[in-house]
Amino acid sequence: MNKIKTAVITGHHPYDVPNFQMLFRGLPEIDCYPQHLEEFVSDTSGIRQQFYDVLVFYNFHQETPSDEGNWWEQGMRAALEQLGETKQGIFLLHHAILAFPEWKLWADISGISERAFGYYMNQTLRTDVADRAHPITQGLASWEMVDETYTVNEPGEGSHILLTTDHPNSMKTLAWVRHYKKARVFCYQSGHDKQTFSDPNFRTVVGRGIQWLAARI
Repeated sequence: MNKIKTAVITGHHPYDVPNFQMLFRGLPEIDCYPQHLEEFVSDTSGIRQQFYDVLVFYNFHQETPSDEGNWWEQGMRAALEQLGETKQGIFLLHHAILAFPEWKLWADISGISERAFGYYMNQTLRTDVADRAHPITQGLASWEMVDETYTVNEPGEGSHILLTTDHPNSMKTLAWVRHYKKARVFCYQSGHDKQTFSDPNFRTVVGRGIQWLAARI
């Protein structure tokens, strides 16, 4: 079977580039295409919706793109408004959940209508498995790892909870799945730096998440 063609989309947030890219290069079922959001939405090849099986967002843009702004804003808005028109999977990873805080579109994708947040660095948190039957989390046991956490509202109606924590400096839900129009959506709060990227359980969840989004598992 062909590898899952995966766009990994970044922008407006610093991150550990080598270890982040090694995370995806280490997933044997993934064919990874790292790119900035500007590169993704420009789509000079004209095949953005047809080429990729899964879109992993790891961006942190805050301003809602305007359909009356400059050509770049209009292009970004138009491209992102196309999300969900096909079965192309959508993965919001870590700070991407908090991107575009005033945009209803991103709230509808993530399932969190109000995304004001606090954050805490280098927290040791226990991850518990809420659904041991789901393909993404099947067979996993609880584990601990060091990561940045967010205090933000919980995902709402239509969200199926996979991973949770009882850490006082974190939202309770760590990972959840839902649907947006025709697309599967996977949201995962974890994923700040090498301490998390190197964790085998985190890597399993990310890999299986991409496979689930592509309807491979």
